[in-house]
Amino acid sequence: MKHTPPELLPGIGLRPGGERPDLEPEIPRLFESMYAEVAALARRGVNVAVDVGHHDDYSEPLGIRGMVGEWLTGLPVFWVGVRCPIAVVLERRAASDPEVYVQGARDGVPAPVVRWQESVHAWGEYDLEIDTSMVPSGIAASRILDCVSKRS
Repeated sequence: MKHTPPELLPGIGLRPGGERPDLEPEIPRLFESMYAEVAALARRGVNVAVDVGHHDDYSEPLGIRGMVGEWLTGLPVFWVGVRCPIAVVLERRAASDPEVYVQGARDGVPAPVVRWQESVHAWGEYDLEIDTSMVPSGIAASRILDCVSKRS
């Protein structure tokens, strides 16, 4: 179900690089709305997993990572860095629907792919990092669950 108004798409999925400065003022509000729901569920005892790439590579920094920390204060938060080498990302994208992803160019890696790889991992440390080129999804999920369980 999509809740972001069409005029604000891609919303929090806005890629790094300042491509849509006209949408950037709305990004904190969209993230805050999402995390308000996440926090409300967590405070009711619901275990919540959020699969979002955070970055601050907009035309001007928005401080998203700091805001997320504030919105989740007092809740058990576990940050997982999901990494994958660009070559593997491009292989996977080439095997996907060409309408869905930016495909690799003959002369190199598409700039949006490079910016994403650099920007989403620039904010700090993770509680756990997983390289999905080396670890199948089921094992990755088990590692996350194991780490979260040990922390509880």
